[in-house]
Amino acid sequence: MRDPDPVTFTQLKQSFPDSFYYMGDPNEKQVALTFDDGPDPRHTSQILEVLDKYDVLGTFFVLGARAEAYPELLQEIDEAGHDIGSHTFWHPNLTDDDDEEDLVARLDWELTQTERVVEESVGYKPRLFRAPYGSLNIELMEHLTERGNIAVGWNADSQDWQQIPSEEIVDILRSEISPGSIVLMHDGGNWDQTITSADALDTLIPELLADGYEFVTVSDMLDVDRAL
Repeated sequence: MRDPDPVTFTQLKQSFPDSFYYMGDPNEKQVALTFDDGPDPRHTSQILEVLDKYDVLGTFFVLGARAEAYPELLQEIDEAGHDIGSHTFWHPNLTDDDDEEDLVARLDWELTQTERVVEESVGYKPRLFRAPYGSLNIELMEHLTERGNIAVGWNADSQDWQQIPSEEIVDILRSEISPGSIVLMHDGGNWDQTITSADALDTLIPELLADGYEFVTVSDMLDVDRAL
């Protein structure tokens, strides 16, 4: 049995160069904003408003359970032209088990259920996938590759999940974003969490635009189809 423990993004990229990405081309002055754990009525609409204000596209890695609960928000994301990817149905840690066969079966169930919900709402099954906590191992990546998914990590972490002030998020991302960055942010969280991503983006986006950055979806950055 292969080691079920998670491996680093660098190791995953080396082993799966065509199906795992955590950044784009460092020679292209592009940035991909990504949002996990939505759709969430407290935060998703605020983020969509800021993106629309600056005519910027992003990628939303949705939870199937929340997409099923808030289909109108999922449709709003799609109608605005953003990418939709899968972030599983229930947000489990996919490597938190010793039985690798069960891990693959759990991953497949999470993917299938989320694909069903997304397809029912917006008409396509998402090819893009982000694992909860970014936690993947070789066996899970093999399964994702076999079924045609593109797994997406990140190389710039906003740390917005720590409920820090928007000014801190801006400072963190100013130092972490570079050409080709895939940025981790959140448009959903636990019901007692306060996420300040929208306010941070309202400051950061115009700065990056003025610096010559182009905001793109993950599928455009990687030049891959967003649908299975």
